[in-house]
Amino acid sequence: MIGTLSPFRRWWRLIQPLFLALAFLFIALLLRSQWGELSRQSWRMAPGWLLLSGLLMLGGWCVEVWLWRFALARLGGELAFPDALRIWFASILVRYIPGNVWQPLGMTVLARQRGVQVEATIGSIALFQAVNLLSVLPIAGVYLLTVGDFGLLQPWLGGATGWLIGLAGSGIALFLLRPGWLIGLLNWALSKVGRPALDAALTTGQLLRLLLVAVLAWLCWGGSFAAITFGLTVYTIGEMVTALPHLLAAFPIAYAVGYLSFITPSGLAVREGVLYLLLAPLLGGGPTTVAALAIRLWQIVLEVVTAGGVALWAKSRGEDFG
Repeated sequence: MIGTLSPFRRWWRLIQPLFLALAFLFIALLLRSQWGELSRQSWRMAPGWLLLSGLLMLGGWCVEVWLWRFALARLGGELAFPDALRIWFASILVRYIPGNVWQPLGMTVLARQRGVQVEATIGSIALFQAVNLLSVLPIAGVYLLTVGDFGLLQPWLGGATGWLIGLAGSGIALFLLRPGWLIGLLNWALSKVGRPALDAALTTGQLLRLLLVAVLAWLCWGGSFAAITFGLTVYTIGEMVTALPHLLAAFPIAYAVGYLSFITPSGLAVREGVLYLLLAPLLGGGPTTVAALAIRLWQIVLEVVTAGGVALWAKSRGEDFG
């Protein structure tokens, strides 16, 4: 009941629909601002590129599930890969509820039904998300040091690029040298919600392995975005070679910013806005807008189809989906 909520949570529930409405308004205004360019462009959807995008997206999900299982095992929880896959897709669709907390909550409940300690699941999800976000930093750093910049934000940031790269590199180095700090942060967070601390340890080698696997997952996602972008209109080989590193790096950066925003379902409009800021100078505002919306729609379609496929597979084996 709303009457039993704290003032902050009551206020947050009231403004969430406003943020969602503003997200759709932003997308509508973005489309309107690019309408002239959009109407002049010859659009298509090449089946081969769409298939490649889908396969890379599925590959990214499989890598993420492996990453979560590895993190869970470090914290004392064990799940077979099929069970982890079912839990992942049984909870994945609720990420579109504002707040970015419902998927982890669903995973915790479903894993508990399979005998996994609640603290282990909560800790593994937190560790997974921390590693996933930290792994964006080296991608962004390599991108900014080689072929990229901050797009439309570059005139305002200018000389801050070097400082940001240095700060990101320091953060990665700090956690690699002191991996136990991540476990300490997790235990501190657990203590704040009244849960017992995790009796677990994380070595530098294990954290480095997690980061490298997370980078691989991001490359799958960036490749999926690149494939759907190339499938929307005609590009020359030279244009695709030039655009590829920008697309590979821009997607994880935008995804991470959208996730951290917490204000709209799955970073709706935030992710698209960041992609526009990073890529519009390279691809043009119209193609960037269409590509950002296309990957969003394609992701939702594949999530629904894959979740349904996993449910049917579980049912054919006489097992529960969740």
